[in-house]
Amino acid sequence: MVKKMLHHVKLIYATKSRKLVGKKIVLAIPGSIAAVECVKLARELIRHGAEVHAVMSPSAQKIIHPYAMEFATGNPVVTEITGFVEHVELAGEHENKVDLVLVCPATANTISKIACGIDDTPVTTVVTTAFAHTPIMIAPAMHFTMYEHPIVKENIEKLKKLGVEFIGSRFEEGKAKVASVEEIVYHVIKKLHRKDLAGKRVLVTAGATREYIDPIRFITNRSSGKMGVALAEEAEFRGAEVTLIRTKGSVPSFVENQVEVETVEEMLEVIENELNSKKYDIVILAAAVSDFRIKDKVSVKIKSGKALTLELEPTPKIIDRVKELQPDVFLVGFKAETGLSEDELIEAARKQIERAGSDIVVANTLKAFGSEENEAILVGKDFTKKLPRMNKRELAERLFDEIISMISG
Repeated sequence: MVKKMLHHVKLIYATKSRKLVGKKIVLAIPGSIAAVECVKLARELIRHGAEVHAVMSPSAQKIIHPYAMEFATGNPVVTEITGFVEHVELAGEHENKVDLVLVCPATANTISKIACGIDDTPVTTVVTTAFAHTPIMIAPAMHFTMYEHPIVKENIEKLKKLGVEFIGSRFEEGKAKVASVEEIVYHVIKKLHRKDLAGKRVLVTAGATREYIDPIRFITNRSSGKMGVALAEEAEFRGAEVTLIRTKGSVPSFVENQVEVETVEEMLEVIENELNSKKYDIVILAAAVSDFRIKDKVSVKIKSGKALTLELEPTPKIIDRVKELQPDVFLVGFKAETGLSEDELIEAARKQIERAGSDIVVANTLKAFGSEENEAILVGKDFTKKLPRMNKRELAERLFDEIISMISG
């Protein structure tokens, strides 16, 4: 039976990314009804390469059976502290200890016990054992009035001051619901990822801009924003201070600092404000900005049923402004074309380098728009690197490896 479960876990291990390969995580489960999400959460952590060990309180075992977590993790589940001193085995100060203790979903009761140093369940005992030498993250879940209780709020603040990181709840239906599985996994990766961009400030644009014809109609393109979001999140994983300028309607992101824009003018204004107010190390312009806008936008809805002729005019070239404002910034541009040979695509990228001073241009075809994958050529002043077709998140990793190599070299 154990071999079957281990094989089952191996089938999903690191299938989404290798971000958590080599990392051991305790998933400490208190008695919240949201514990039913922990099977999915454990499996997602494993899909990114983590080794997961479940620890359950007696109340949690009444909501979800330990067999479910044994299946989910492929490891024995700690349901009580025995002579094997499971809390020390997992979270004691030794070379084989876990890399993170994740308390999820954390009730008001468990949070307050942790804050007061009370150890009366396997969950609270493991957390106390981990204090001071192992990162602890807490994802709360409780009724809103409990979350707003002054003592609970005081205990949360007390734990934050002691270095415990909280993953914000979703406030819905009068409850502080536990964060989504995707958001929790994002924060875990962000916590445990190598920090080779620590101390760097990175600006990324993502998505398709809109140029309005009248108050409700606009011209745009098929860009989803997936590439830009992947790049912004990769930078945040690596420890950078990230500003993501994301267009309305593009895919959502968990990046902490985001600005939403619609038009080219709005995006340019935000970029100019950022570059005038802060020193950036890297600027990545992955958004698909409109090349044209309506010359005379109408202030009222245009009546339907008649032929309509639109006169377009060029929009400002955002990339041309970046090095004017910050000449030393590392600038990454994107060049997407159709109907060009590979050599012609590279030549178009080199023209952008000459005109705008880009340090790298990611050249690709428009087939990547809206898709999960991309096939790109990295073009620099004196090099080209053709990359195989890969997931956009893999491309984000490869691009940052290249950027870091160039900056440090």
